[in-house]
Amino acid sequence: MMKTSMRRCAFFLFFVLLIPFGVYAQRTKSAEQRTADYLESIRNQPLLLSAFVEQMPKGGDLHNHLTGAVYAESYIQYAADDGLCVDRPTLTFTQAPCDESKNQVSASKALQDAVLYRDLIDAMSMRDFKPAAQSGHDHFFDTFGRFRVAARAHTVEMIAEVASRAARQNESYLELTMNPDRGAAGPVGAKIGWEDDFAALRDKLLAGGLRDVIATAVKTIDEVDAQSKKLMCNGARKMSGCGLEVRYIYEVYRGFPKEQVFAQALTGFEMAMADPRIVAVNPVMPEDGYVSMHDYELHMRIFDFLHKNYPKVHLTLHAGELAPGLVPPDGLTFHIRQAIELGHAERIGHGVDVMHEDRPFDLLKEMAQKRVAVEICLTSNDLILGIRGREHPLPQYLTYKVPVVIATDDEGVSRSEMSREYQRAIEGYGLNWGQLKQIVRNSIQYSFVDDDTKAGLIKDLEQRFAKFEIQF
Repeated sequence: MMKTSMRRCAFFLFFVLLIPFGVYAQRTKSAEQRTADYLESIRNQPLLLSAFVEQMPKGGDLHNHLTGAVYAESYIQYAADDGLCVDRPTLTFTQAPCDESKNQVSASKALQDAVLYRDLIDAMSMRDFKPAAQSGHDHFFDTFGRFRVAARAHTVEMIAEVASRAARQNESYLELTMNPDRGAAGPVGAKIGWEDDFAALRDKLLAGGLRDVIATAVKTIDEVDAQSKKLMCNGARKMSGCGLEVRYIYEVYRGFPKEQVFAQALTGFEMAMADPRIVAVNPVMPEDGYVSMHDYELHMRIFDFLHKNYPKVHLTLHAGELAPGLVPPDGLTFHIRQAIELGHAERIGHGVDVMHEDRPFDLLKEMAQKRVAVEICLTSNDLILGIRGREHPLPQYLTYKVPVVIATDDEGVSRSEMSREYQRAIEGYGLNWGQLKQIVRNSIQYSFVDDDTKAGLIKDLEQRFAKFEIQF
């Protein structure tokens, strides 16, 4: 009887001592390890994971197209405020006056007509899109033509919207891709025409009106940058984007004729040399378009020439935003490599078709060795290309230690945001806390901001990580 009693007492004592020991063991773990453990515990609980990701520091968004980042609801309000029209058959904004005989109505009607409002949002984004007569790829790119007229006079408000959304998600830096010359460089190129001698063509363009375009574009950046900061910071209630570091990437329309592409690229390089807020140059428009495909190597040679003349200007190039069936098989085999080796890309936008390139493993090793970062846009790649899950090369990039950053691409059109991009990466590819922190750090390390600002952003990011981890 006494032995039984003693055994019970020993068991009770062991159990009582075990509880504080377990608590002590947990508390002796580092904050980073506790955070890692918590992430593993909620990995399969979407709502808890969503809350975790929303609070998580996210560094920068390095691949963000300004017009595509604005939500359709904002464009509808802009159109109503500006007295624009809606062409009902195509659900496209047009200039006034509205021609009722062509089924055009005032855009303000959408604020009272729930069906029109709903239809406009669906037409100007990927919300509720179901492939039928049109592919996701075509619907996605067609949205830009539908809201283009409404965007023209609202760059300031657009920057404020996108910057404030980024700040609310604990981002600290933003590179916005846009066209500060408002399309003025292309017509100069069309007027001057094409010449195979790039040096002579450069001189003719600068002497033929491009210097005026550049000067005006710098003033435009002055205005929109100052006014967007004023809008975010000087009101009765500051917007969350007040204080966020924002820089700009000059976009080149690669679907245009070659003389206009050269003029735009030259403008971008000149602006980047003249204004530190323009941190890079990047070609945009669908990579599978006829001109984009036909002139791809020519475009890389243009960037090669300009890089040699403006070696301090950074380049991030859309390359490999392609999938089998979208273009002929040989169209998948060289874009990323040419962007790096001929176009001098320091970052690659999308890079989805990397495993279809010639010698893909050598290319991955080259990217890792040269520290060429890849901008991964998971939602965009799914909606435009149908590439998701195991078909996406994100695991291969990570395996070969290519620097990876997570980005939004066109979050307004995609109806996404940075938090959802990170959650998608965690759920789809099993990323752990250490991998997430490295990807976030990459988004600052591989940004094109000046060194002093970058150092401050890195310090701020580590402080944010420490504050975030201490709660677990």
